[in-house]
Amino acid sequence: MINLIDLIGRILISALFLLNGILKINNYDGTIGWMESFGMPGIFIVPAIILEVVGPILIIIGYKTKIAAGLLSLFCIATASIFHNDFADQMQFTSFLKNIALAGGFLILFVNGAKGFSLDNKFRK
Repeated sequence: MINLIDLIGRILISALFLLNGILKINNYDGTIGWMESFGMPGIFIVPAIILEVVGPILIIIGYKTKIAAGLLSLFCIATASIFHNDFADQMQFTSFLKNIALAGGFLILFVNGAKGFSLDNKFRK
């Protein structure tokens, strides 16, 4: 039962990033414009998309889980700090806190890794 709950948790925490990565691909130019409006070079969209698509897939299948989770945790902290730092705006403050909370969830995965239903576990044997 623990292994199944771990898998469901990995899917739930990863779904947001996988979907956002796909949305960035579908709205590539719009996302670049949005990023540049915060002073970020548009070229950063490429590593963001790669991380938001590949990282969640790795976490869901449980392969190199700790590395993917560590990178996504750093990504969450960076995006919270860069894009959601207007604490006078309640929506931005809430988005900041959600990113920080997700970073915490990824840190738990970083420390503990994936459980039984994972490629990491299969290759450990």
